[in-house]
Amino acid sequence: MAEKKKPKILLLSDDLRMASGIATMSREFVMGTLDKFDWVQVGAAIKHPEQGKMLDLTDDVRKRTGIQDANLKILPWDGYGNPDLLRQLINSEQPDAILHFTDPRYWIWLYDMEHEVRQNIPILFYAIWDDLPDPQYNRNYYESCDWIGCISRQTYGIVSRLSQLDNNRTWKQKENWQVSYVPHGINTGIYKPTQVPDDYKNEILKGKDYDFVLYWANRNIRRKQASDVIWAFNNFCERIGKEKAEKVALVMHTQPVDNNGTDLPAVVKALAPNANVIFSDKRRSVEELNYNYNIADCTINIANNEGFGLTTAESVMAGTPIIINVTGGLQDQAGFKKDGEYLTAEDYIELGSLHNWREWEDKVTHGEWVRPVWSRSRSLAGSVPTPYIWDDRVDLEEVTDAIEEMYNLPRQERKLRGEKGREAFINDMGLSVENMNNTMADGILSTLKNFKPRKRFELFKIK
Repeated sequence: MAEKKKPKILLLSDDLRMASGIATMSREFVMGTLDKFDWVQVGAAIKHPEQGKMLDLTDDVRKRTGIQDANLKILPWDGYGNPDLLRQLINSEQPDAILHFTDPRYWIWLYDMEHEVRQNIPILFYAIWDDLPDPQYNRNYYESCDWIGCISRQTYGIVSRLSQLDNNRTWKQKENWQVSYVPHGINTGIYKPTQVPDDYKNEILKGKDYDFVLYWANRNIRRKQASDVIWAFNNFCERIGKEKAEKVALVMHTQPVDNNGTDLPAVVKALAPNANVIFSDKRRSVEELNYNYNIADCTINIANNEGFGLTTAESVMAGTPIIINVTGGLQDQAGFKKDGEYLTAEDYIELGSLHNWREWEDKVTHGEWVRPVWSRSRSLAGSVPTPYIWDDRVDLEEVTDAIEEMYNLPRQERKLRGEKGREAFINDMGLSVENMNNTMADGILSTLKNFKPRKRFELFKIK
């Protein structure tokens, strides 16, 4: 009897060999499902140096994983592709499904040809959205997809609600199998409590010992609020006095100057001249990033919009507690409970988001590993392609309070709380990479089972 052929999935996303968040997650779920699927990727990057060279990595991944029938090919590409490229790959690779990943505005060319593609092949989308109000401007994009996997609980609520809208002639309500919660998974084998080599710690901290290290690792872009972190840290230093402040540091792993953000050294010089702010701008391996989390006593993210917030999740998995803004996917990391039960993805269909502190601050509890900072101000931002989205802004005095509270905890208590967070992420909250891979595979297989090919033409009555 012939061996059963595995389904082949064509992945459109950042080149999984790269270091972006999209690339990292692509690598995790591809490598974690090679036993179930064959993968071909259009690996995107800006000015990709290997564009157009189909790379067969099959031998390498078989040796690395021990999966003897694993298959992986990558076609590096400058950008995310185009219709002609997709038609060529469908003809040559004959994929069973197409999975795309990242902001839907990168995929308008794919949605424009969805009716052609979906006559034979389902289109799948691994999706995330930062905030409410429900982005009805995304509804047409979701309509172009046969299955949507949602990275955060908030995203699952948003997509579930929008998918039931049928007040447009071309919109059809999605069936239950077409929207799934596929939680962002963190690799427990990479991000874990560990002993940091002295030479590496000395390199990061410039050879000095500190009683408390606050860590911030993000792109230097406006929504990440890097300057606010500096201001709150300096305010904290002024509160505790000069002698104690000499023994605390803020480590910022980022490009210090970025046109998409600001000149952070200039911010420090003007607003925090006496604070110990250390910039780390060298590209690091994942093992070294894990060392960074283990050097830190606390990791902070107060971004005003955040789809998930990878660095604080990695920090908790490494056993280091966090300070976060209650917004977007960061909510998933806080272990919020209502009436003693963890909030689920299904709960978010009704509640929407916890970012309204007036409604939720006194109704939920949170894990010991996190100090949540509630958004005290919201304003509607937008652009032409995304006309409206909430900006969730924190009170910087409260951020200072949060830093001080973490500082006042004994180091052993911080470590214990971080380890409790790691246990909860793995055992209670489904934030391990294994769970992501399993739920991703379930969604793909369910789609292949339930997919109904589109008719060549559909008729709509125009009034």
